[in-house]
Amino acid sequence: MDFIIYPAIDIRGGKCVRLLQGDYNKETVYGDSPVEIAKQWAAQGAEWIHLVDLDGAKAGKPINDEIVLEIARKLDVPVQVGGGLRRMEDVEQYIAGGVSRVILGTAAIQDEPFTEQVLTRYGDKVAIGIDARDGYVATHGWLKTSEVTAEELAKALIAKGAATFIYTDISRDGTLEGPNTEAIVRLARATGKNVIASGGVSREEDLLELARYAKDGVGGAIVGKALYTERVQLPQALKRIGEVV
Repeated sequence: MDFIIYPAIDIRGGKCVRLLQGDYNKETVYGDSPVEIAKQWAAQGAEWIHLVDLDGAKAGKPINDEIVLEIARKLDVPVQVGGGLRRMEDVEQYIAGGVSRVILGTAAIQDEPFTEQVLTRYGDKVAIGIDARDGYVATHGWLKTSEVTAEELAKALIAKGAATFIYTDISRDGTLEGPNTEAIVRLARATGKNVIASGGVSREEDLLELARYAKDGVGGAIVGKALYTERVQLPQALKRIGEVV
């Protein structure tokens, strides 16, 4: 299995930002144009781009969808997007507009019929975002914590057709403390599906450690702050990953 590095572009108020542990009050702005930043990552060799509509996650519906669709239209590399996708018409808009993969988060817990419908219709164009706090799934842009564990949710959704999961340990997100590799690998082994790691990557070694578990189903990592602070250089990281996987 390949191991893909997904540069993250989190969009809030039309700008590229990063939050610390999902806290909307702890925001750092990294650029005024998410489109230009996406082009930069693509030029550096990114194989995918990961987009999050932070305003959408909070509002429960896409807010920065015009920016997302512009990125999907102008880039030659595939993009995946999450944030506020809780209606079929919004999913359809993104897929029709060139988005390669949509990410369901809150809806995956709260709206089983909708989630099943999306998985049935779009299959491998769907990823389930599992954002966990102390092992339990968080929803509504990480503002609420459920009573469902990450593995319970994943196994229930596999029965509905889910094949790709994005696992975020909220306690590590934006902290540069390193990913929760143990939890990521455990989820991949428990499900037998493609699990993309998110949160905490701070250096190339973190990526190399995760890439060693590609055979177990760890299919990539989403990297945000480490790229923006230049702790990770994308071209160099891609080269080293290629030597491991």
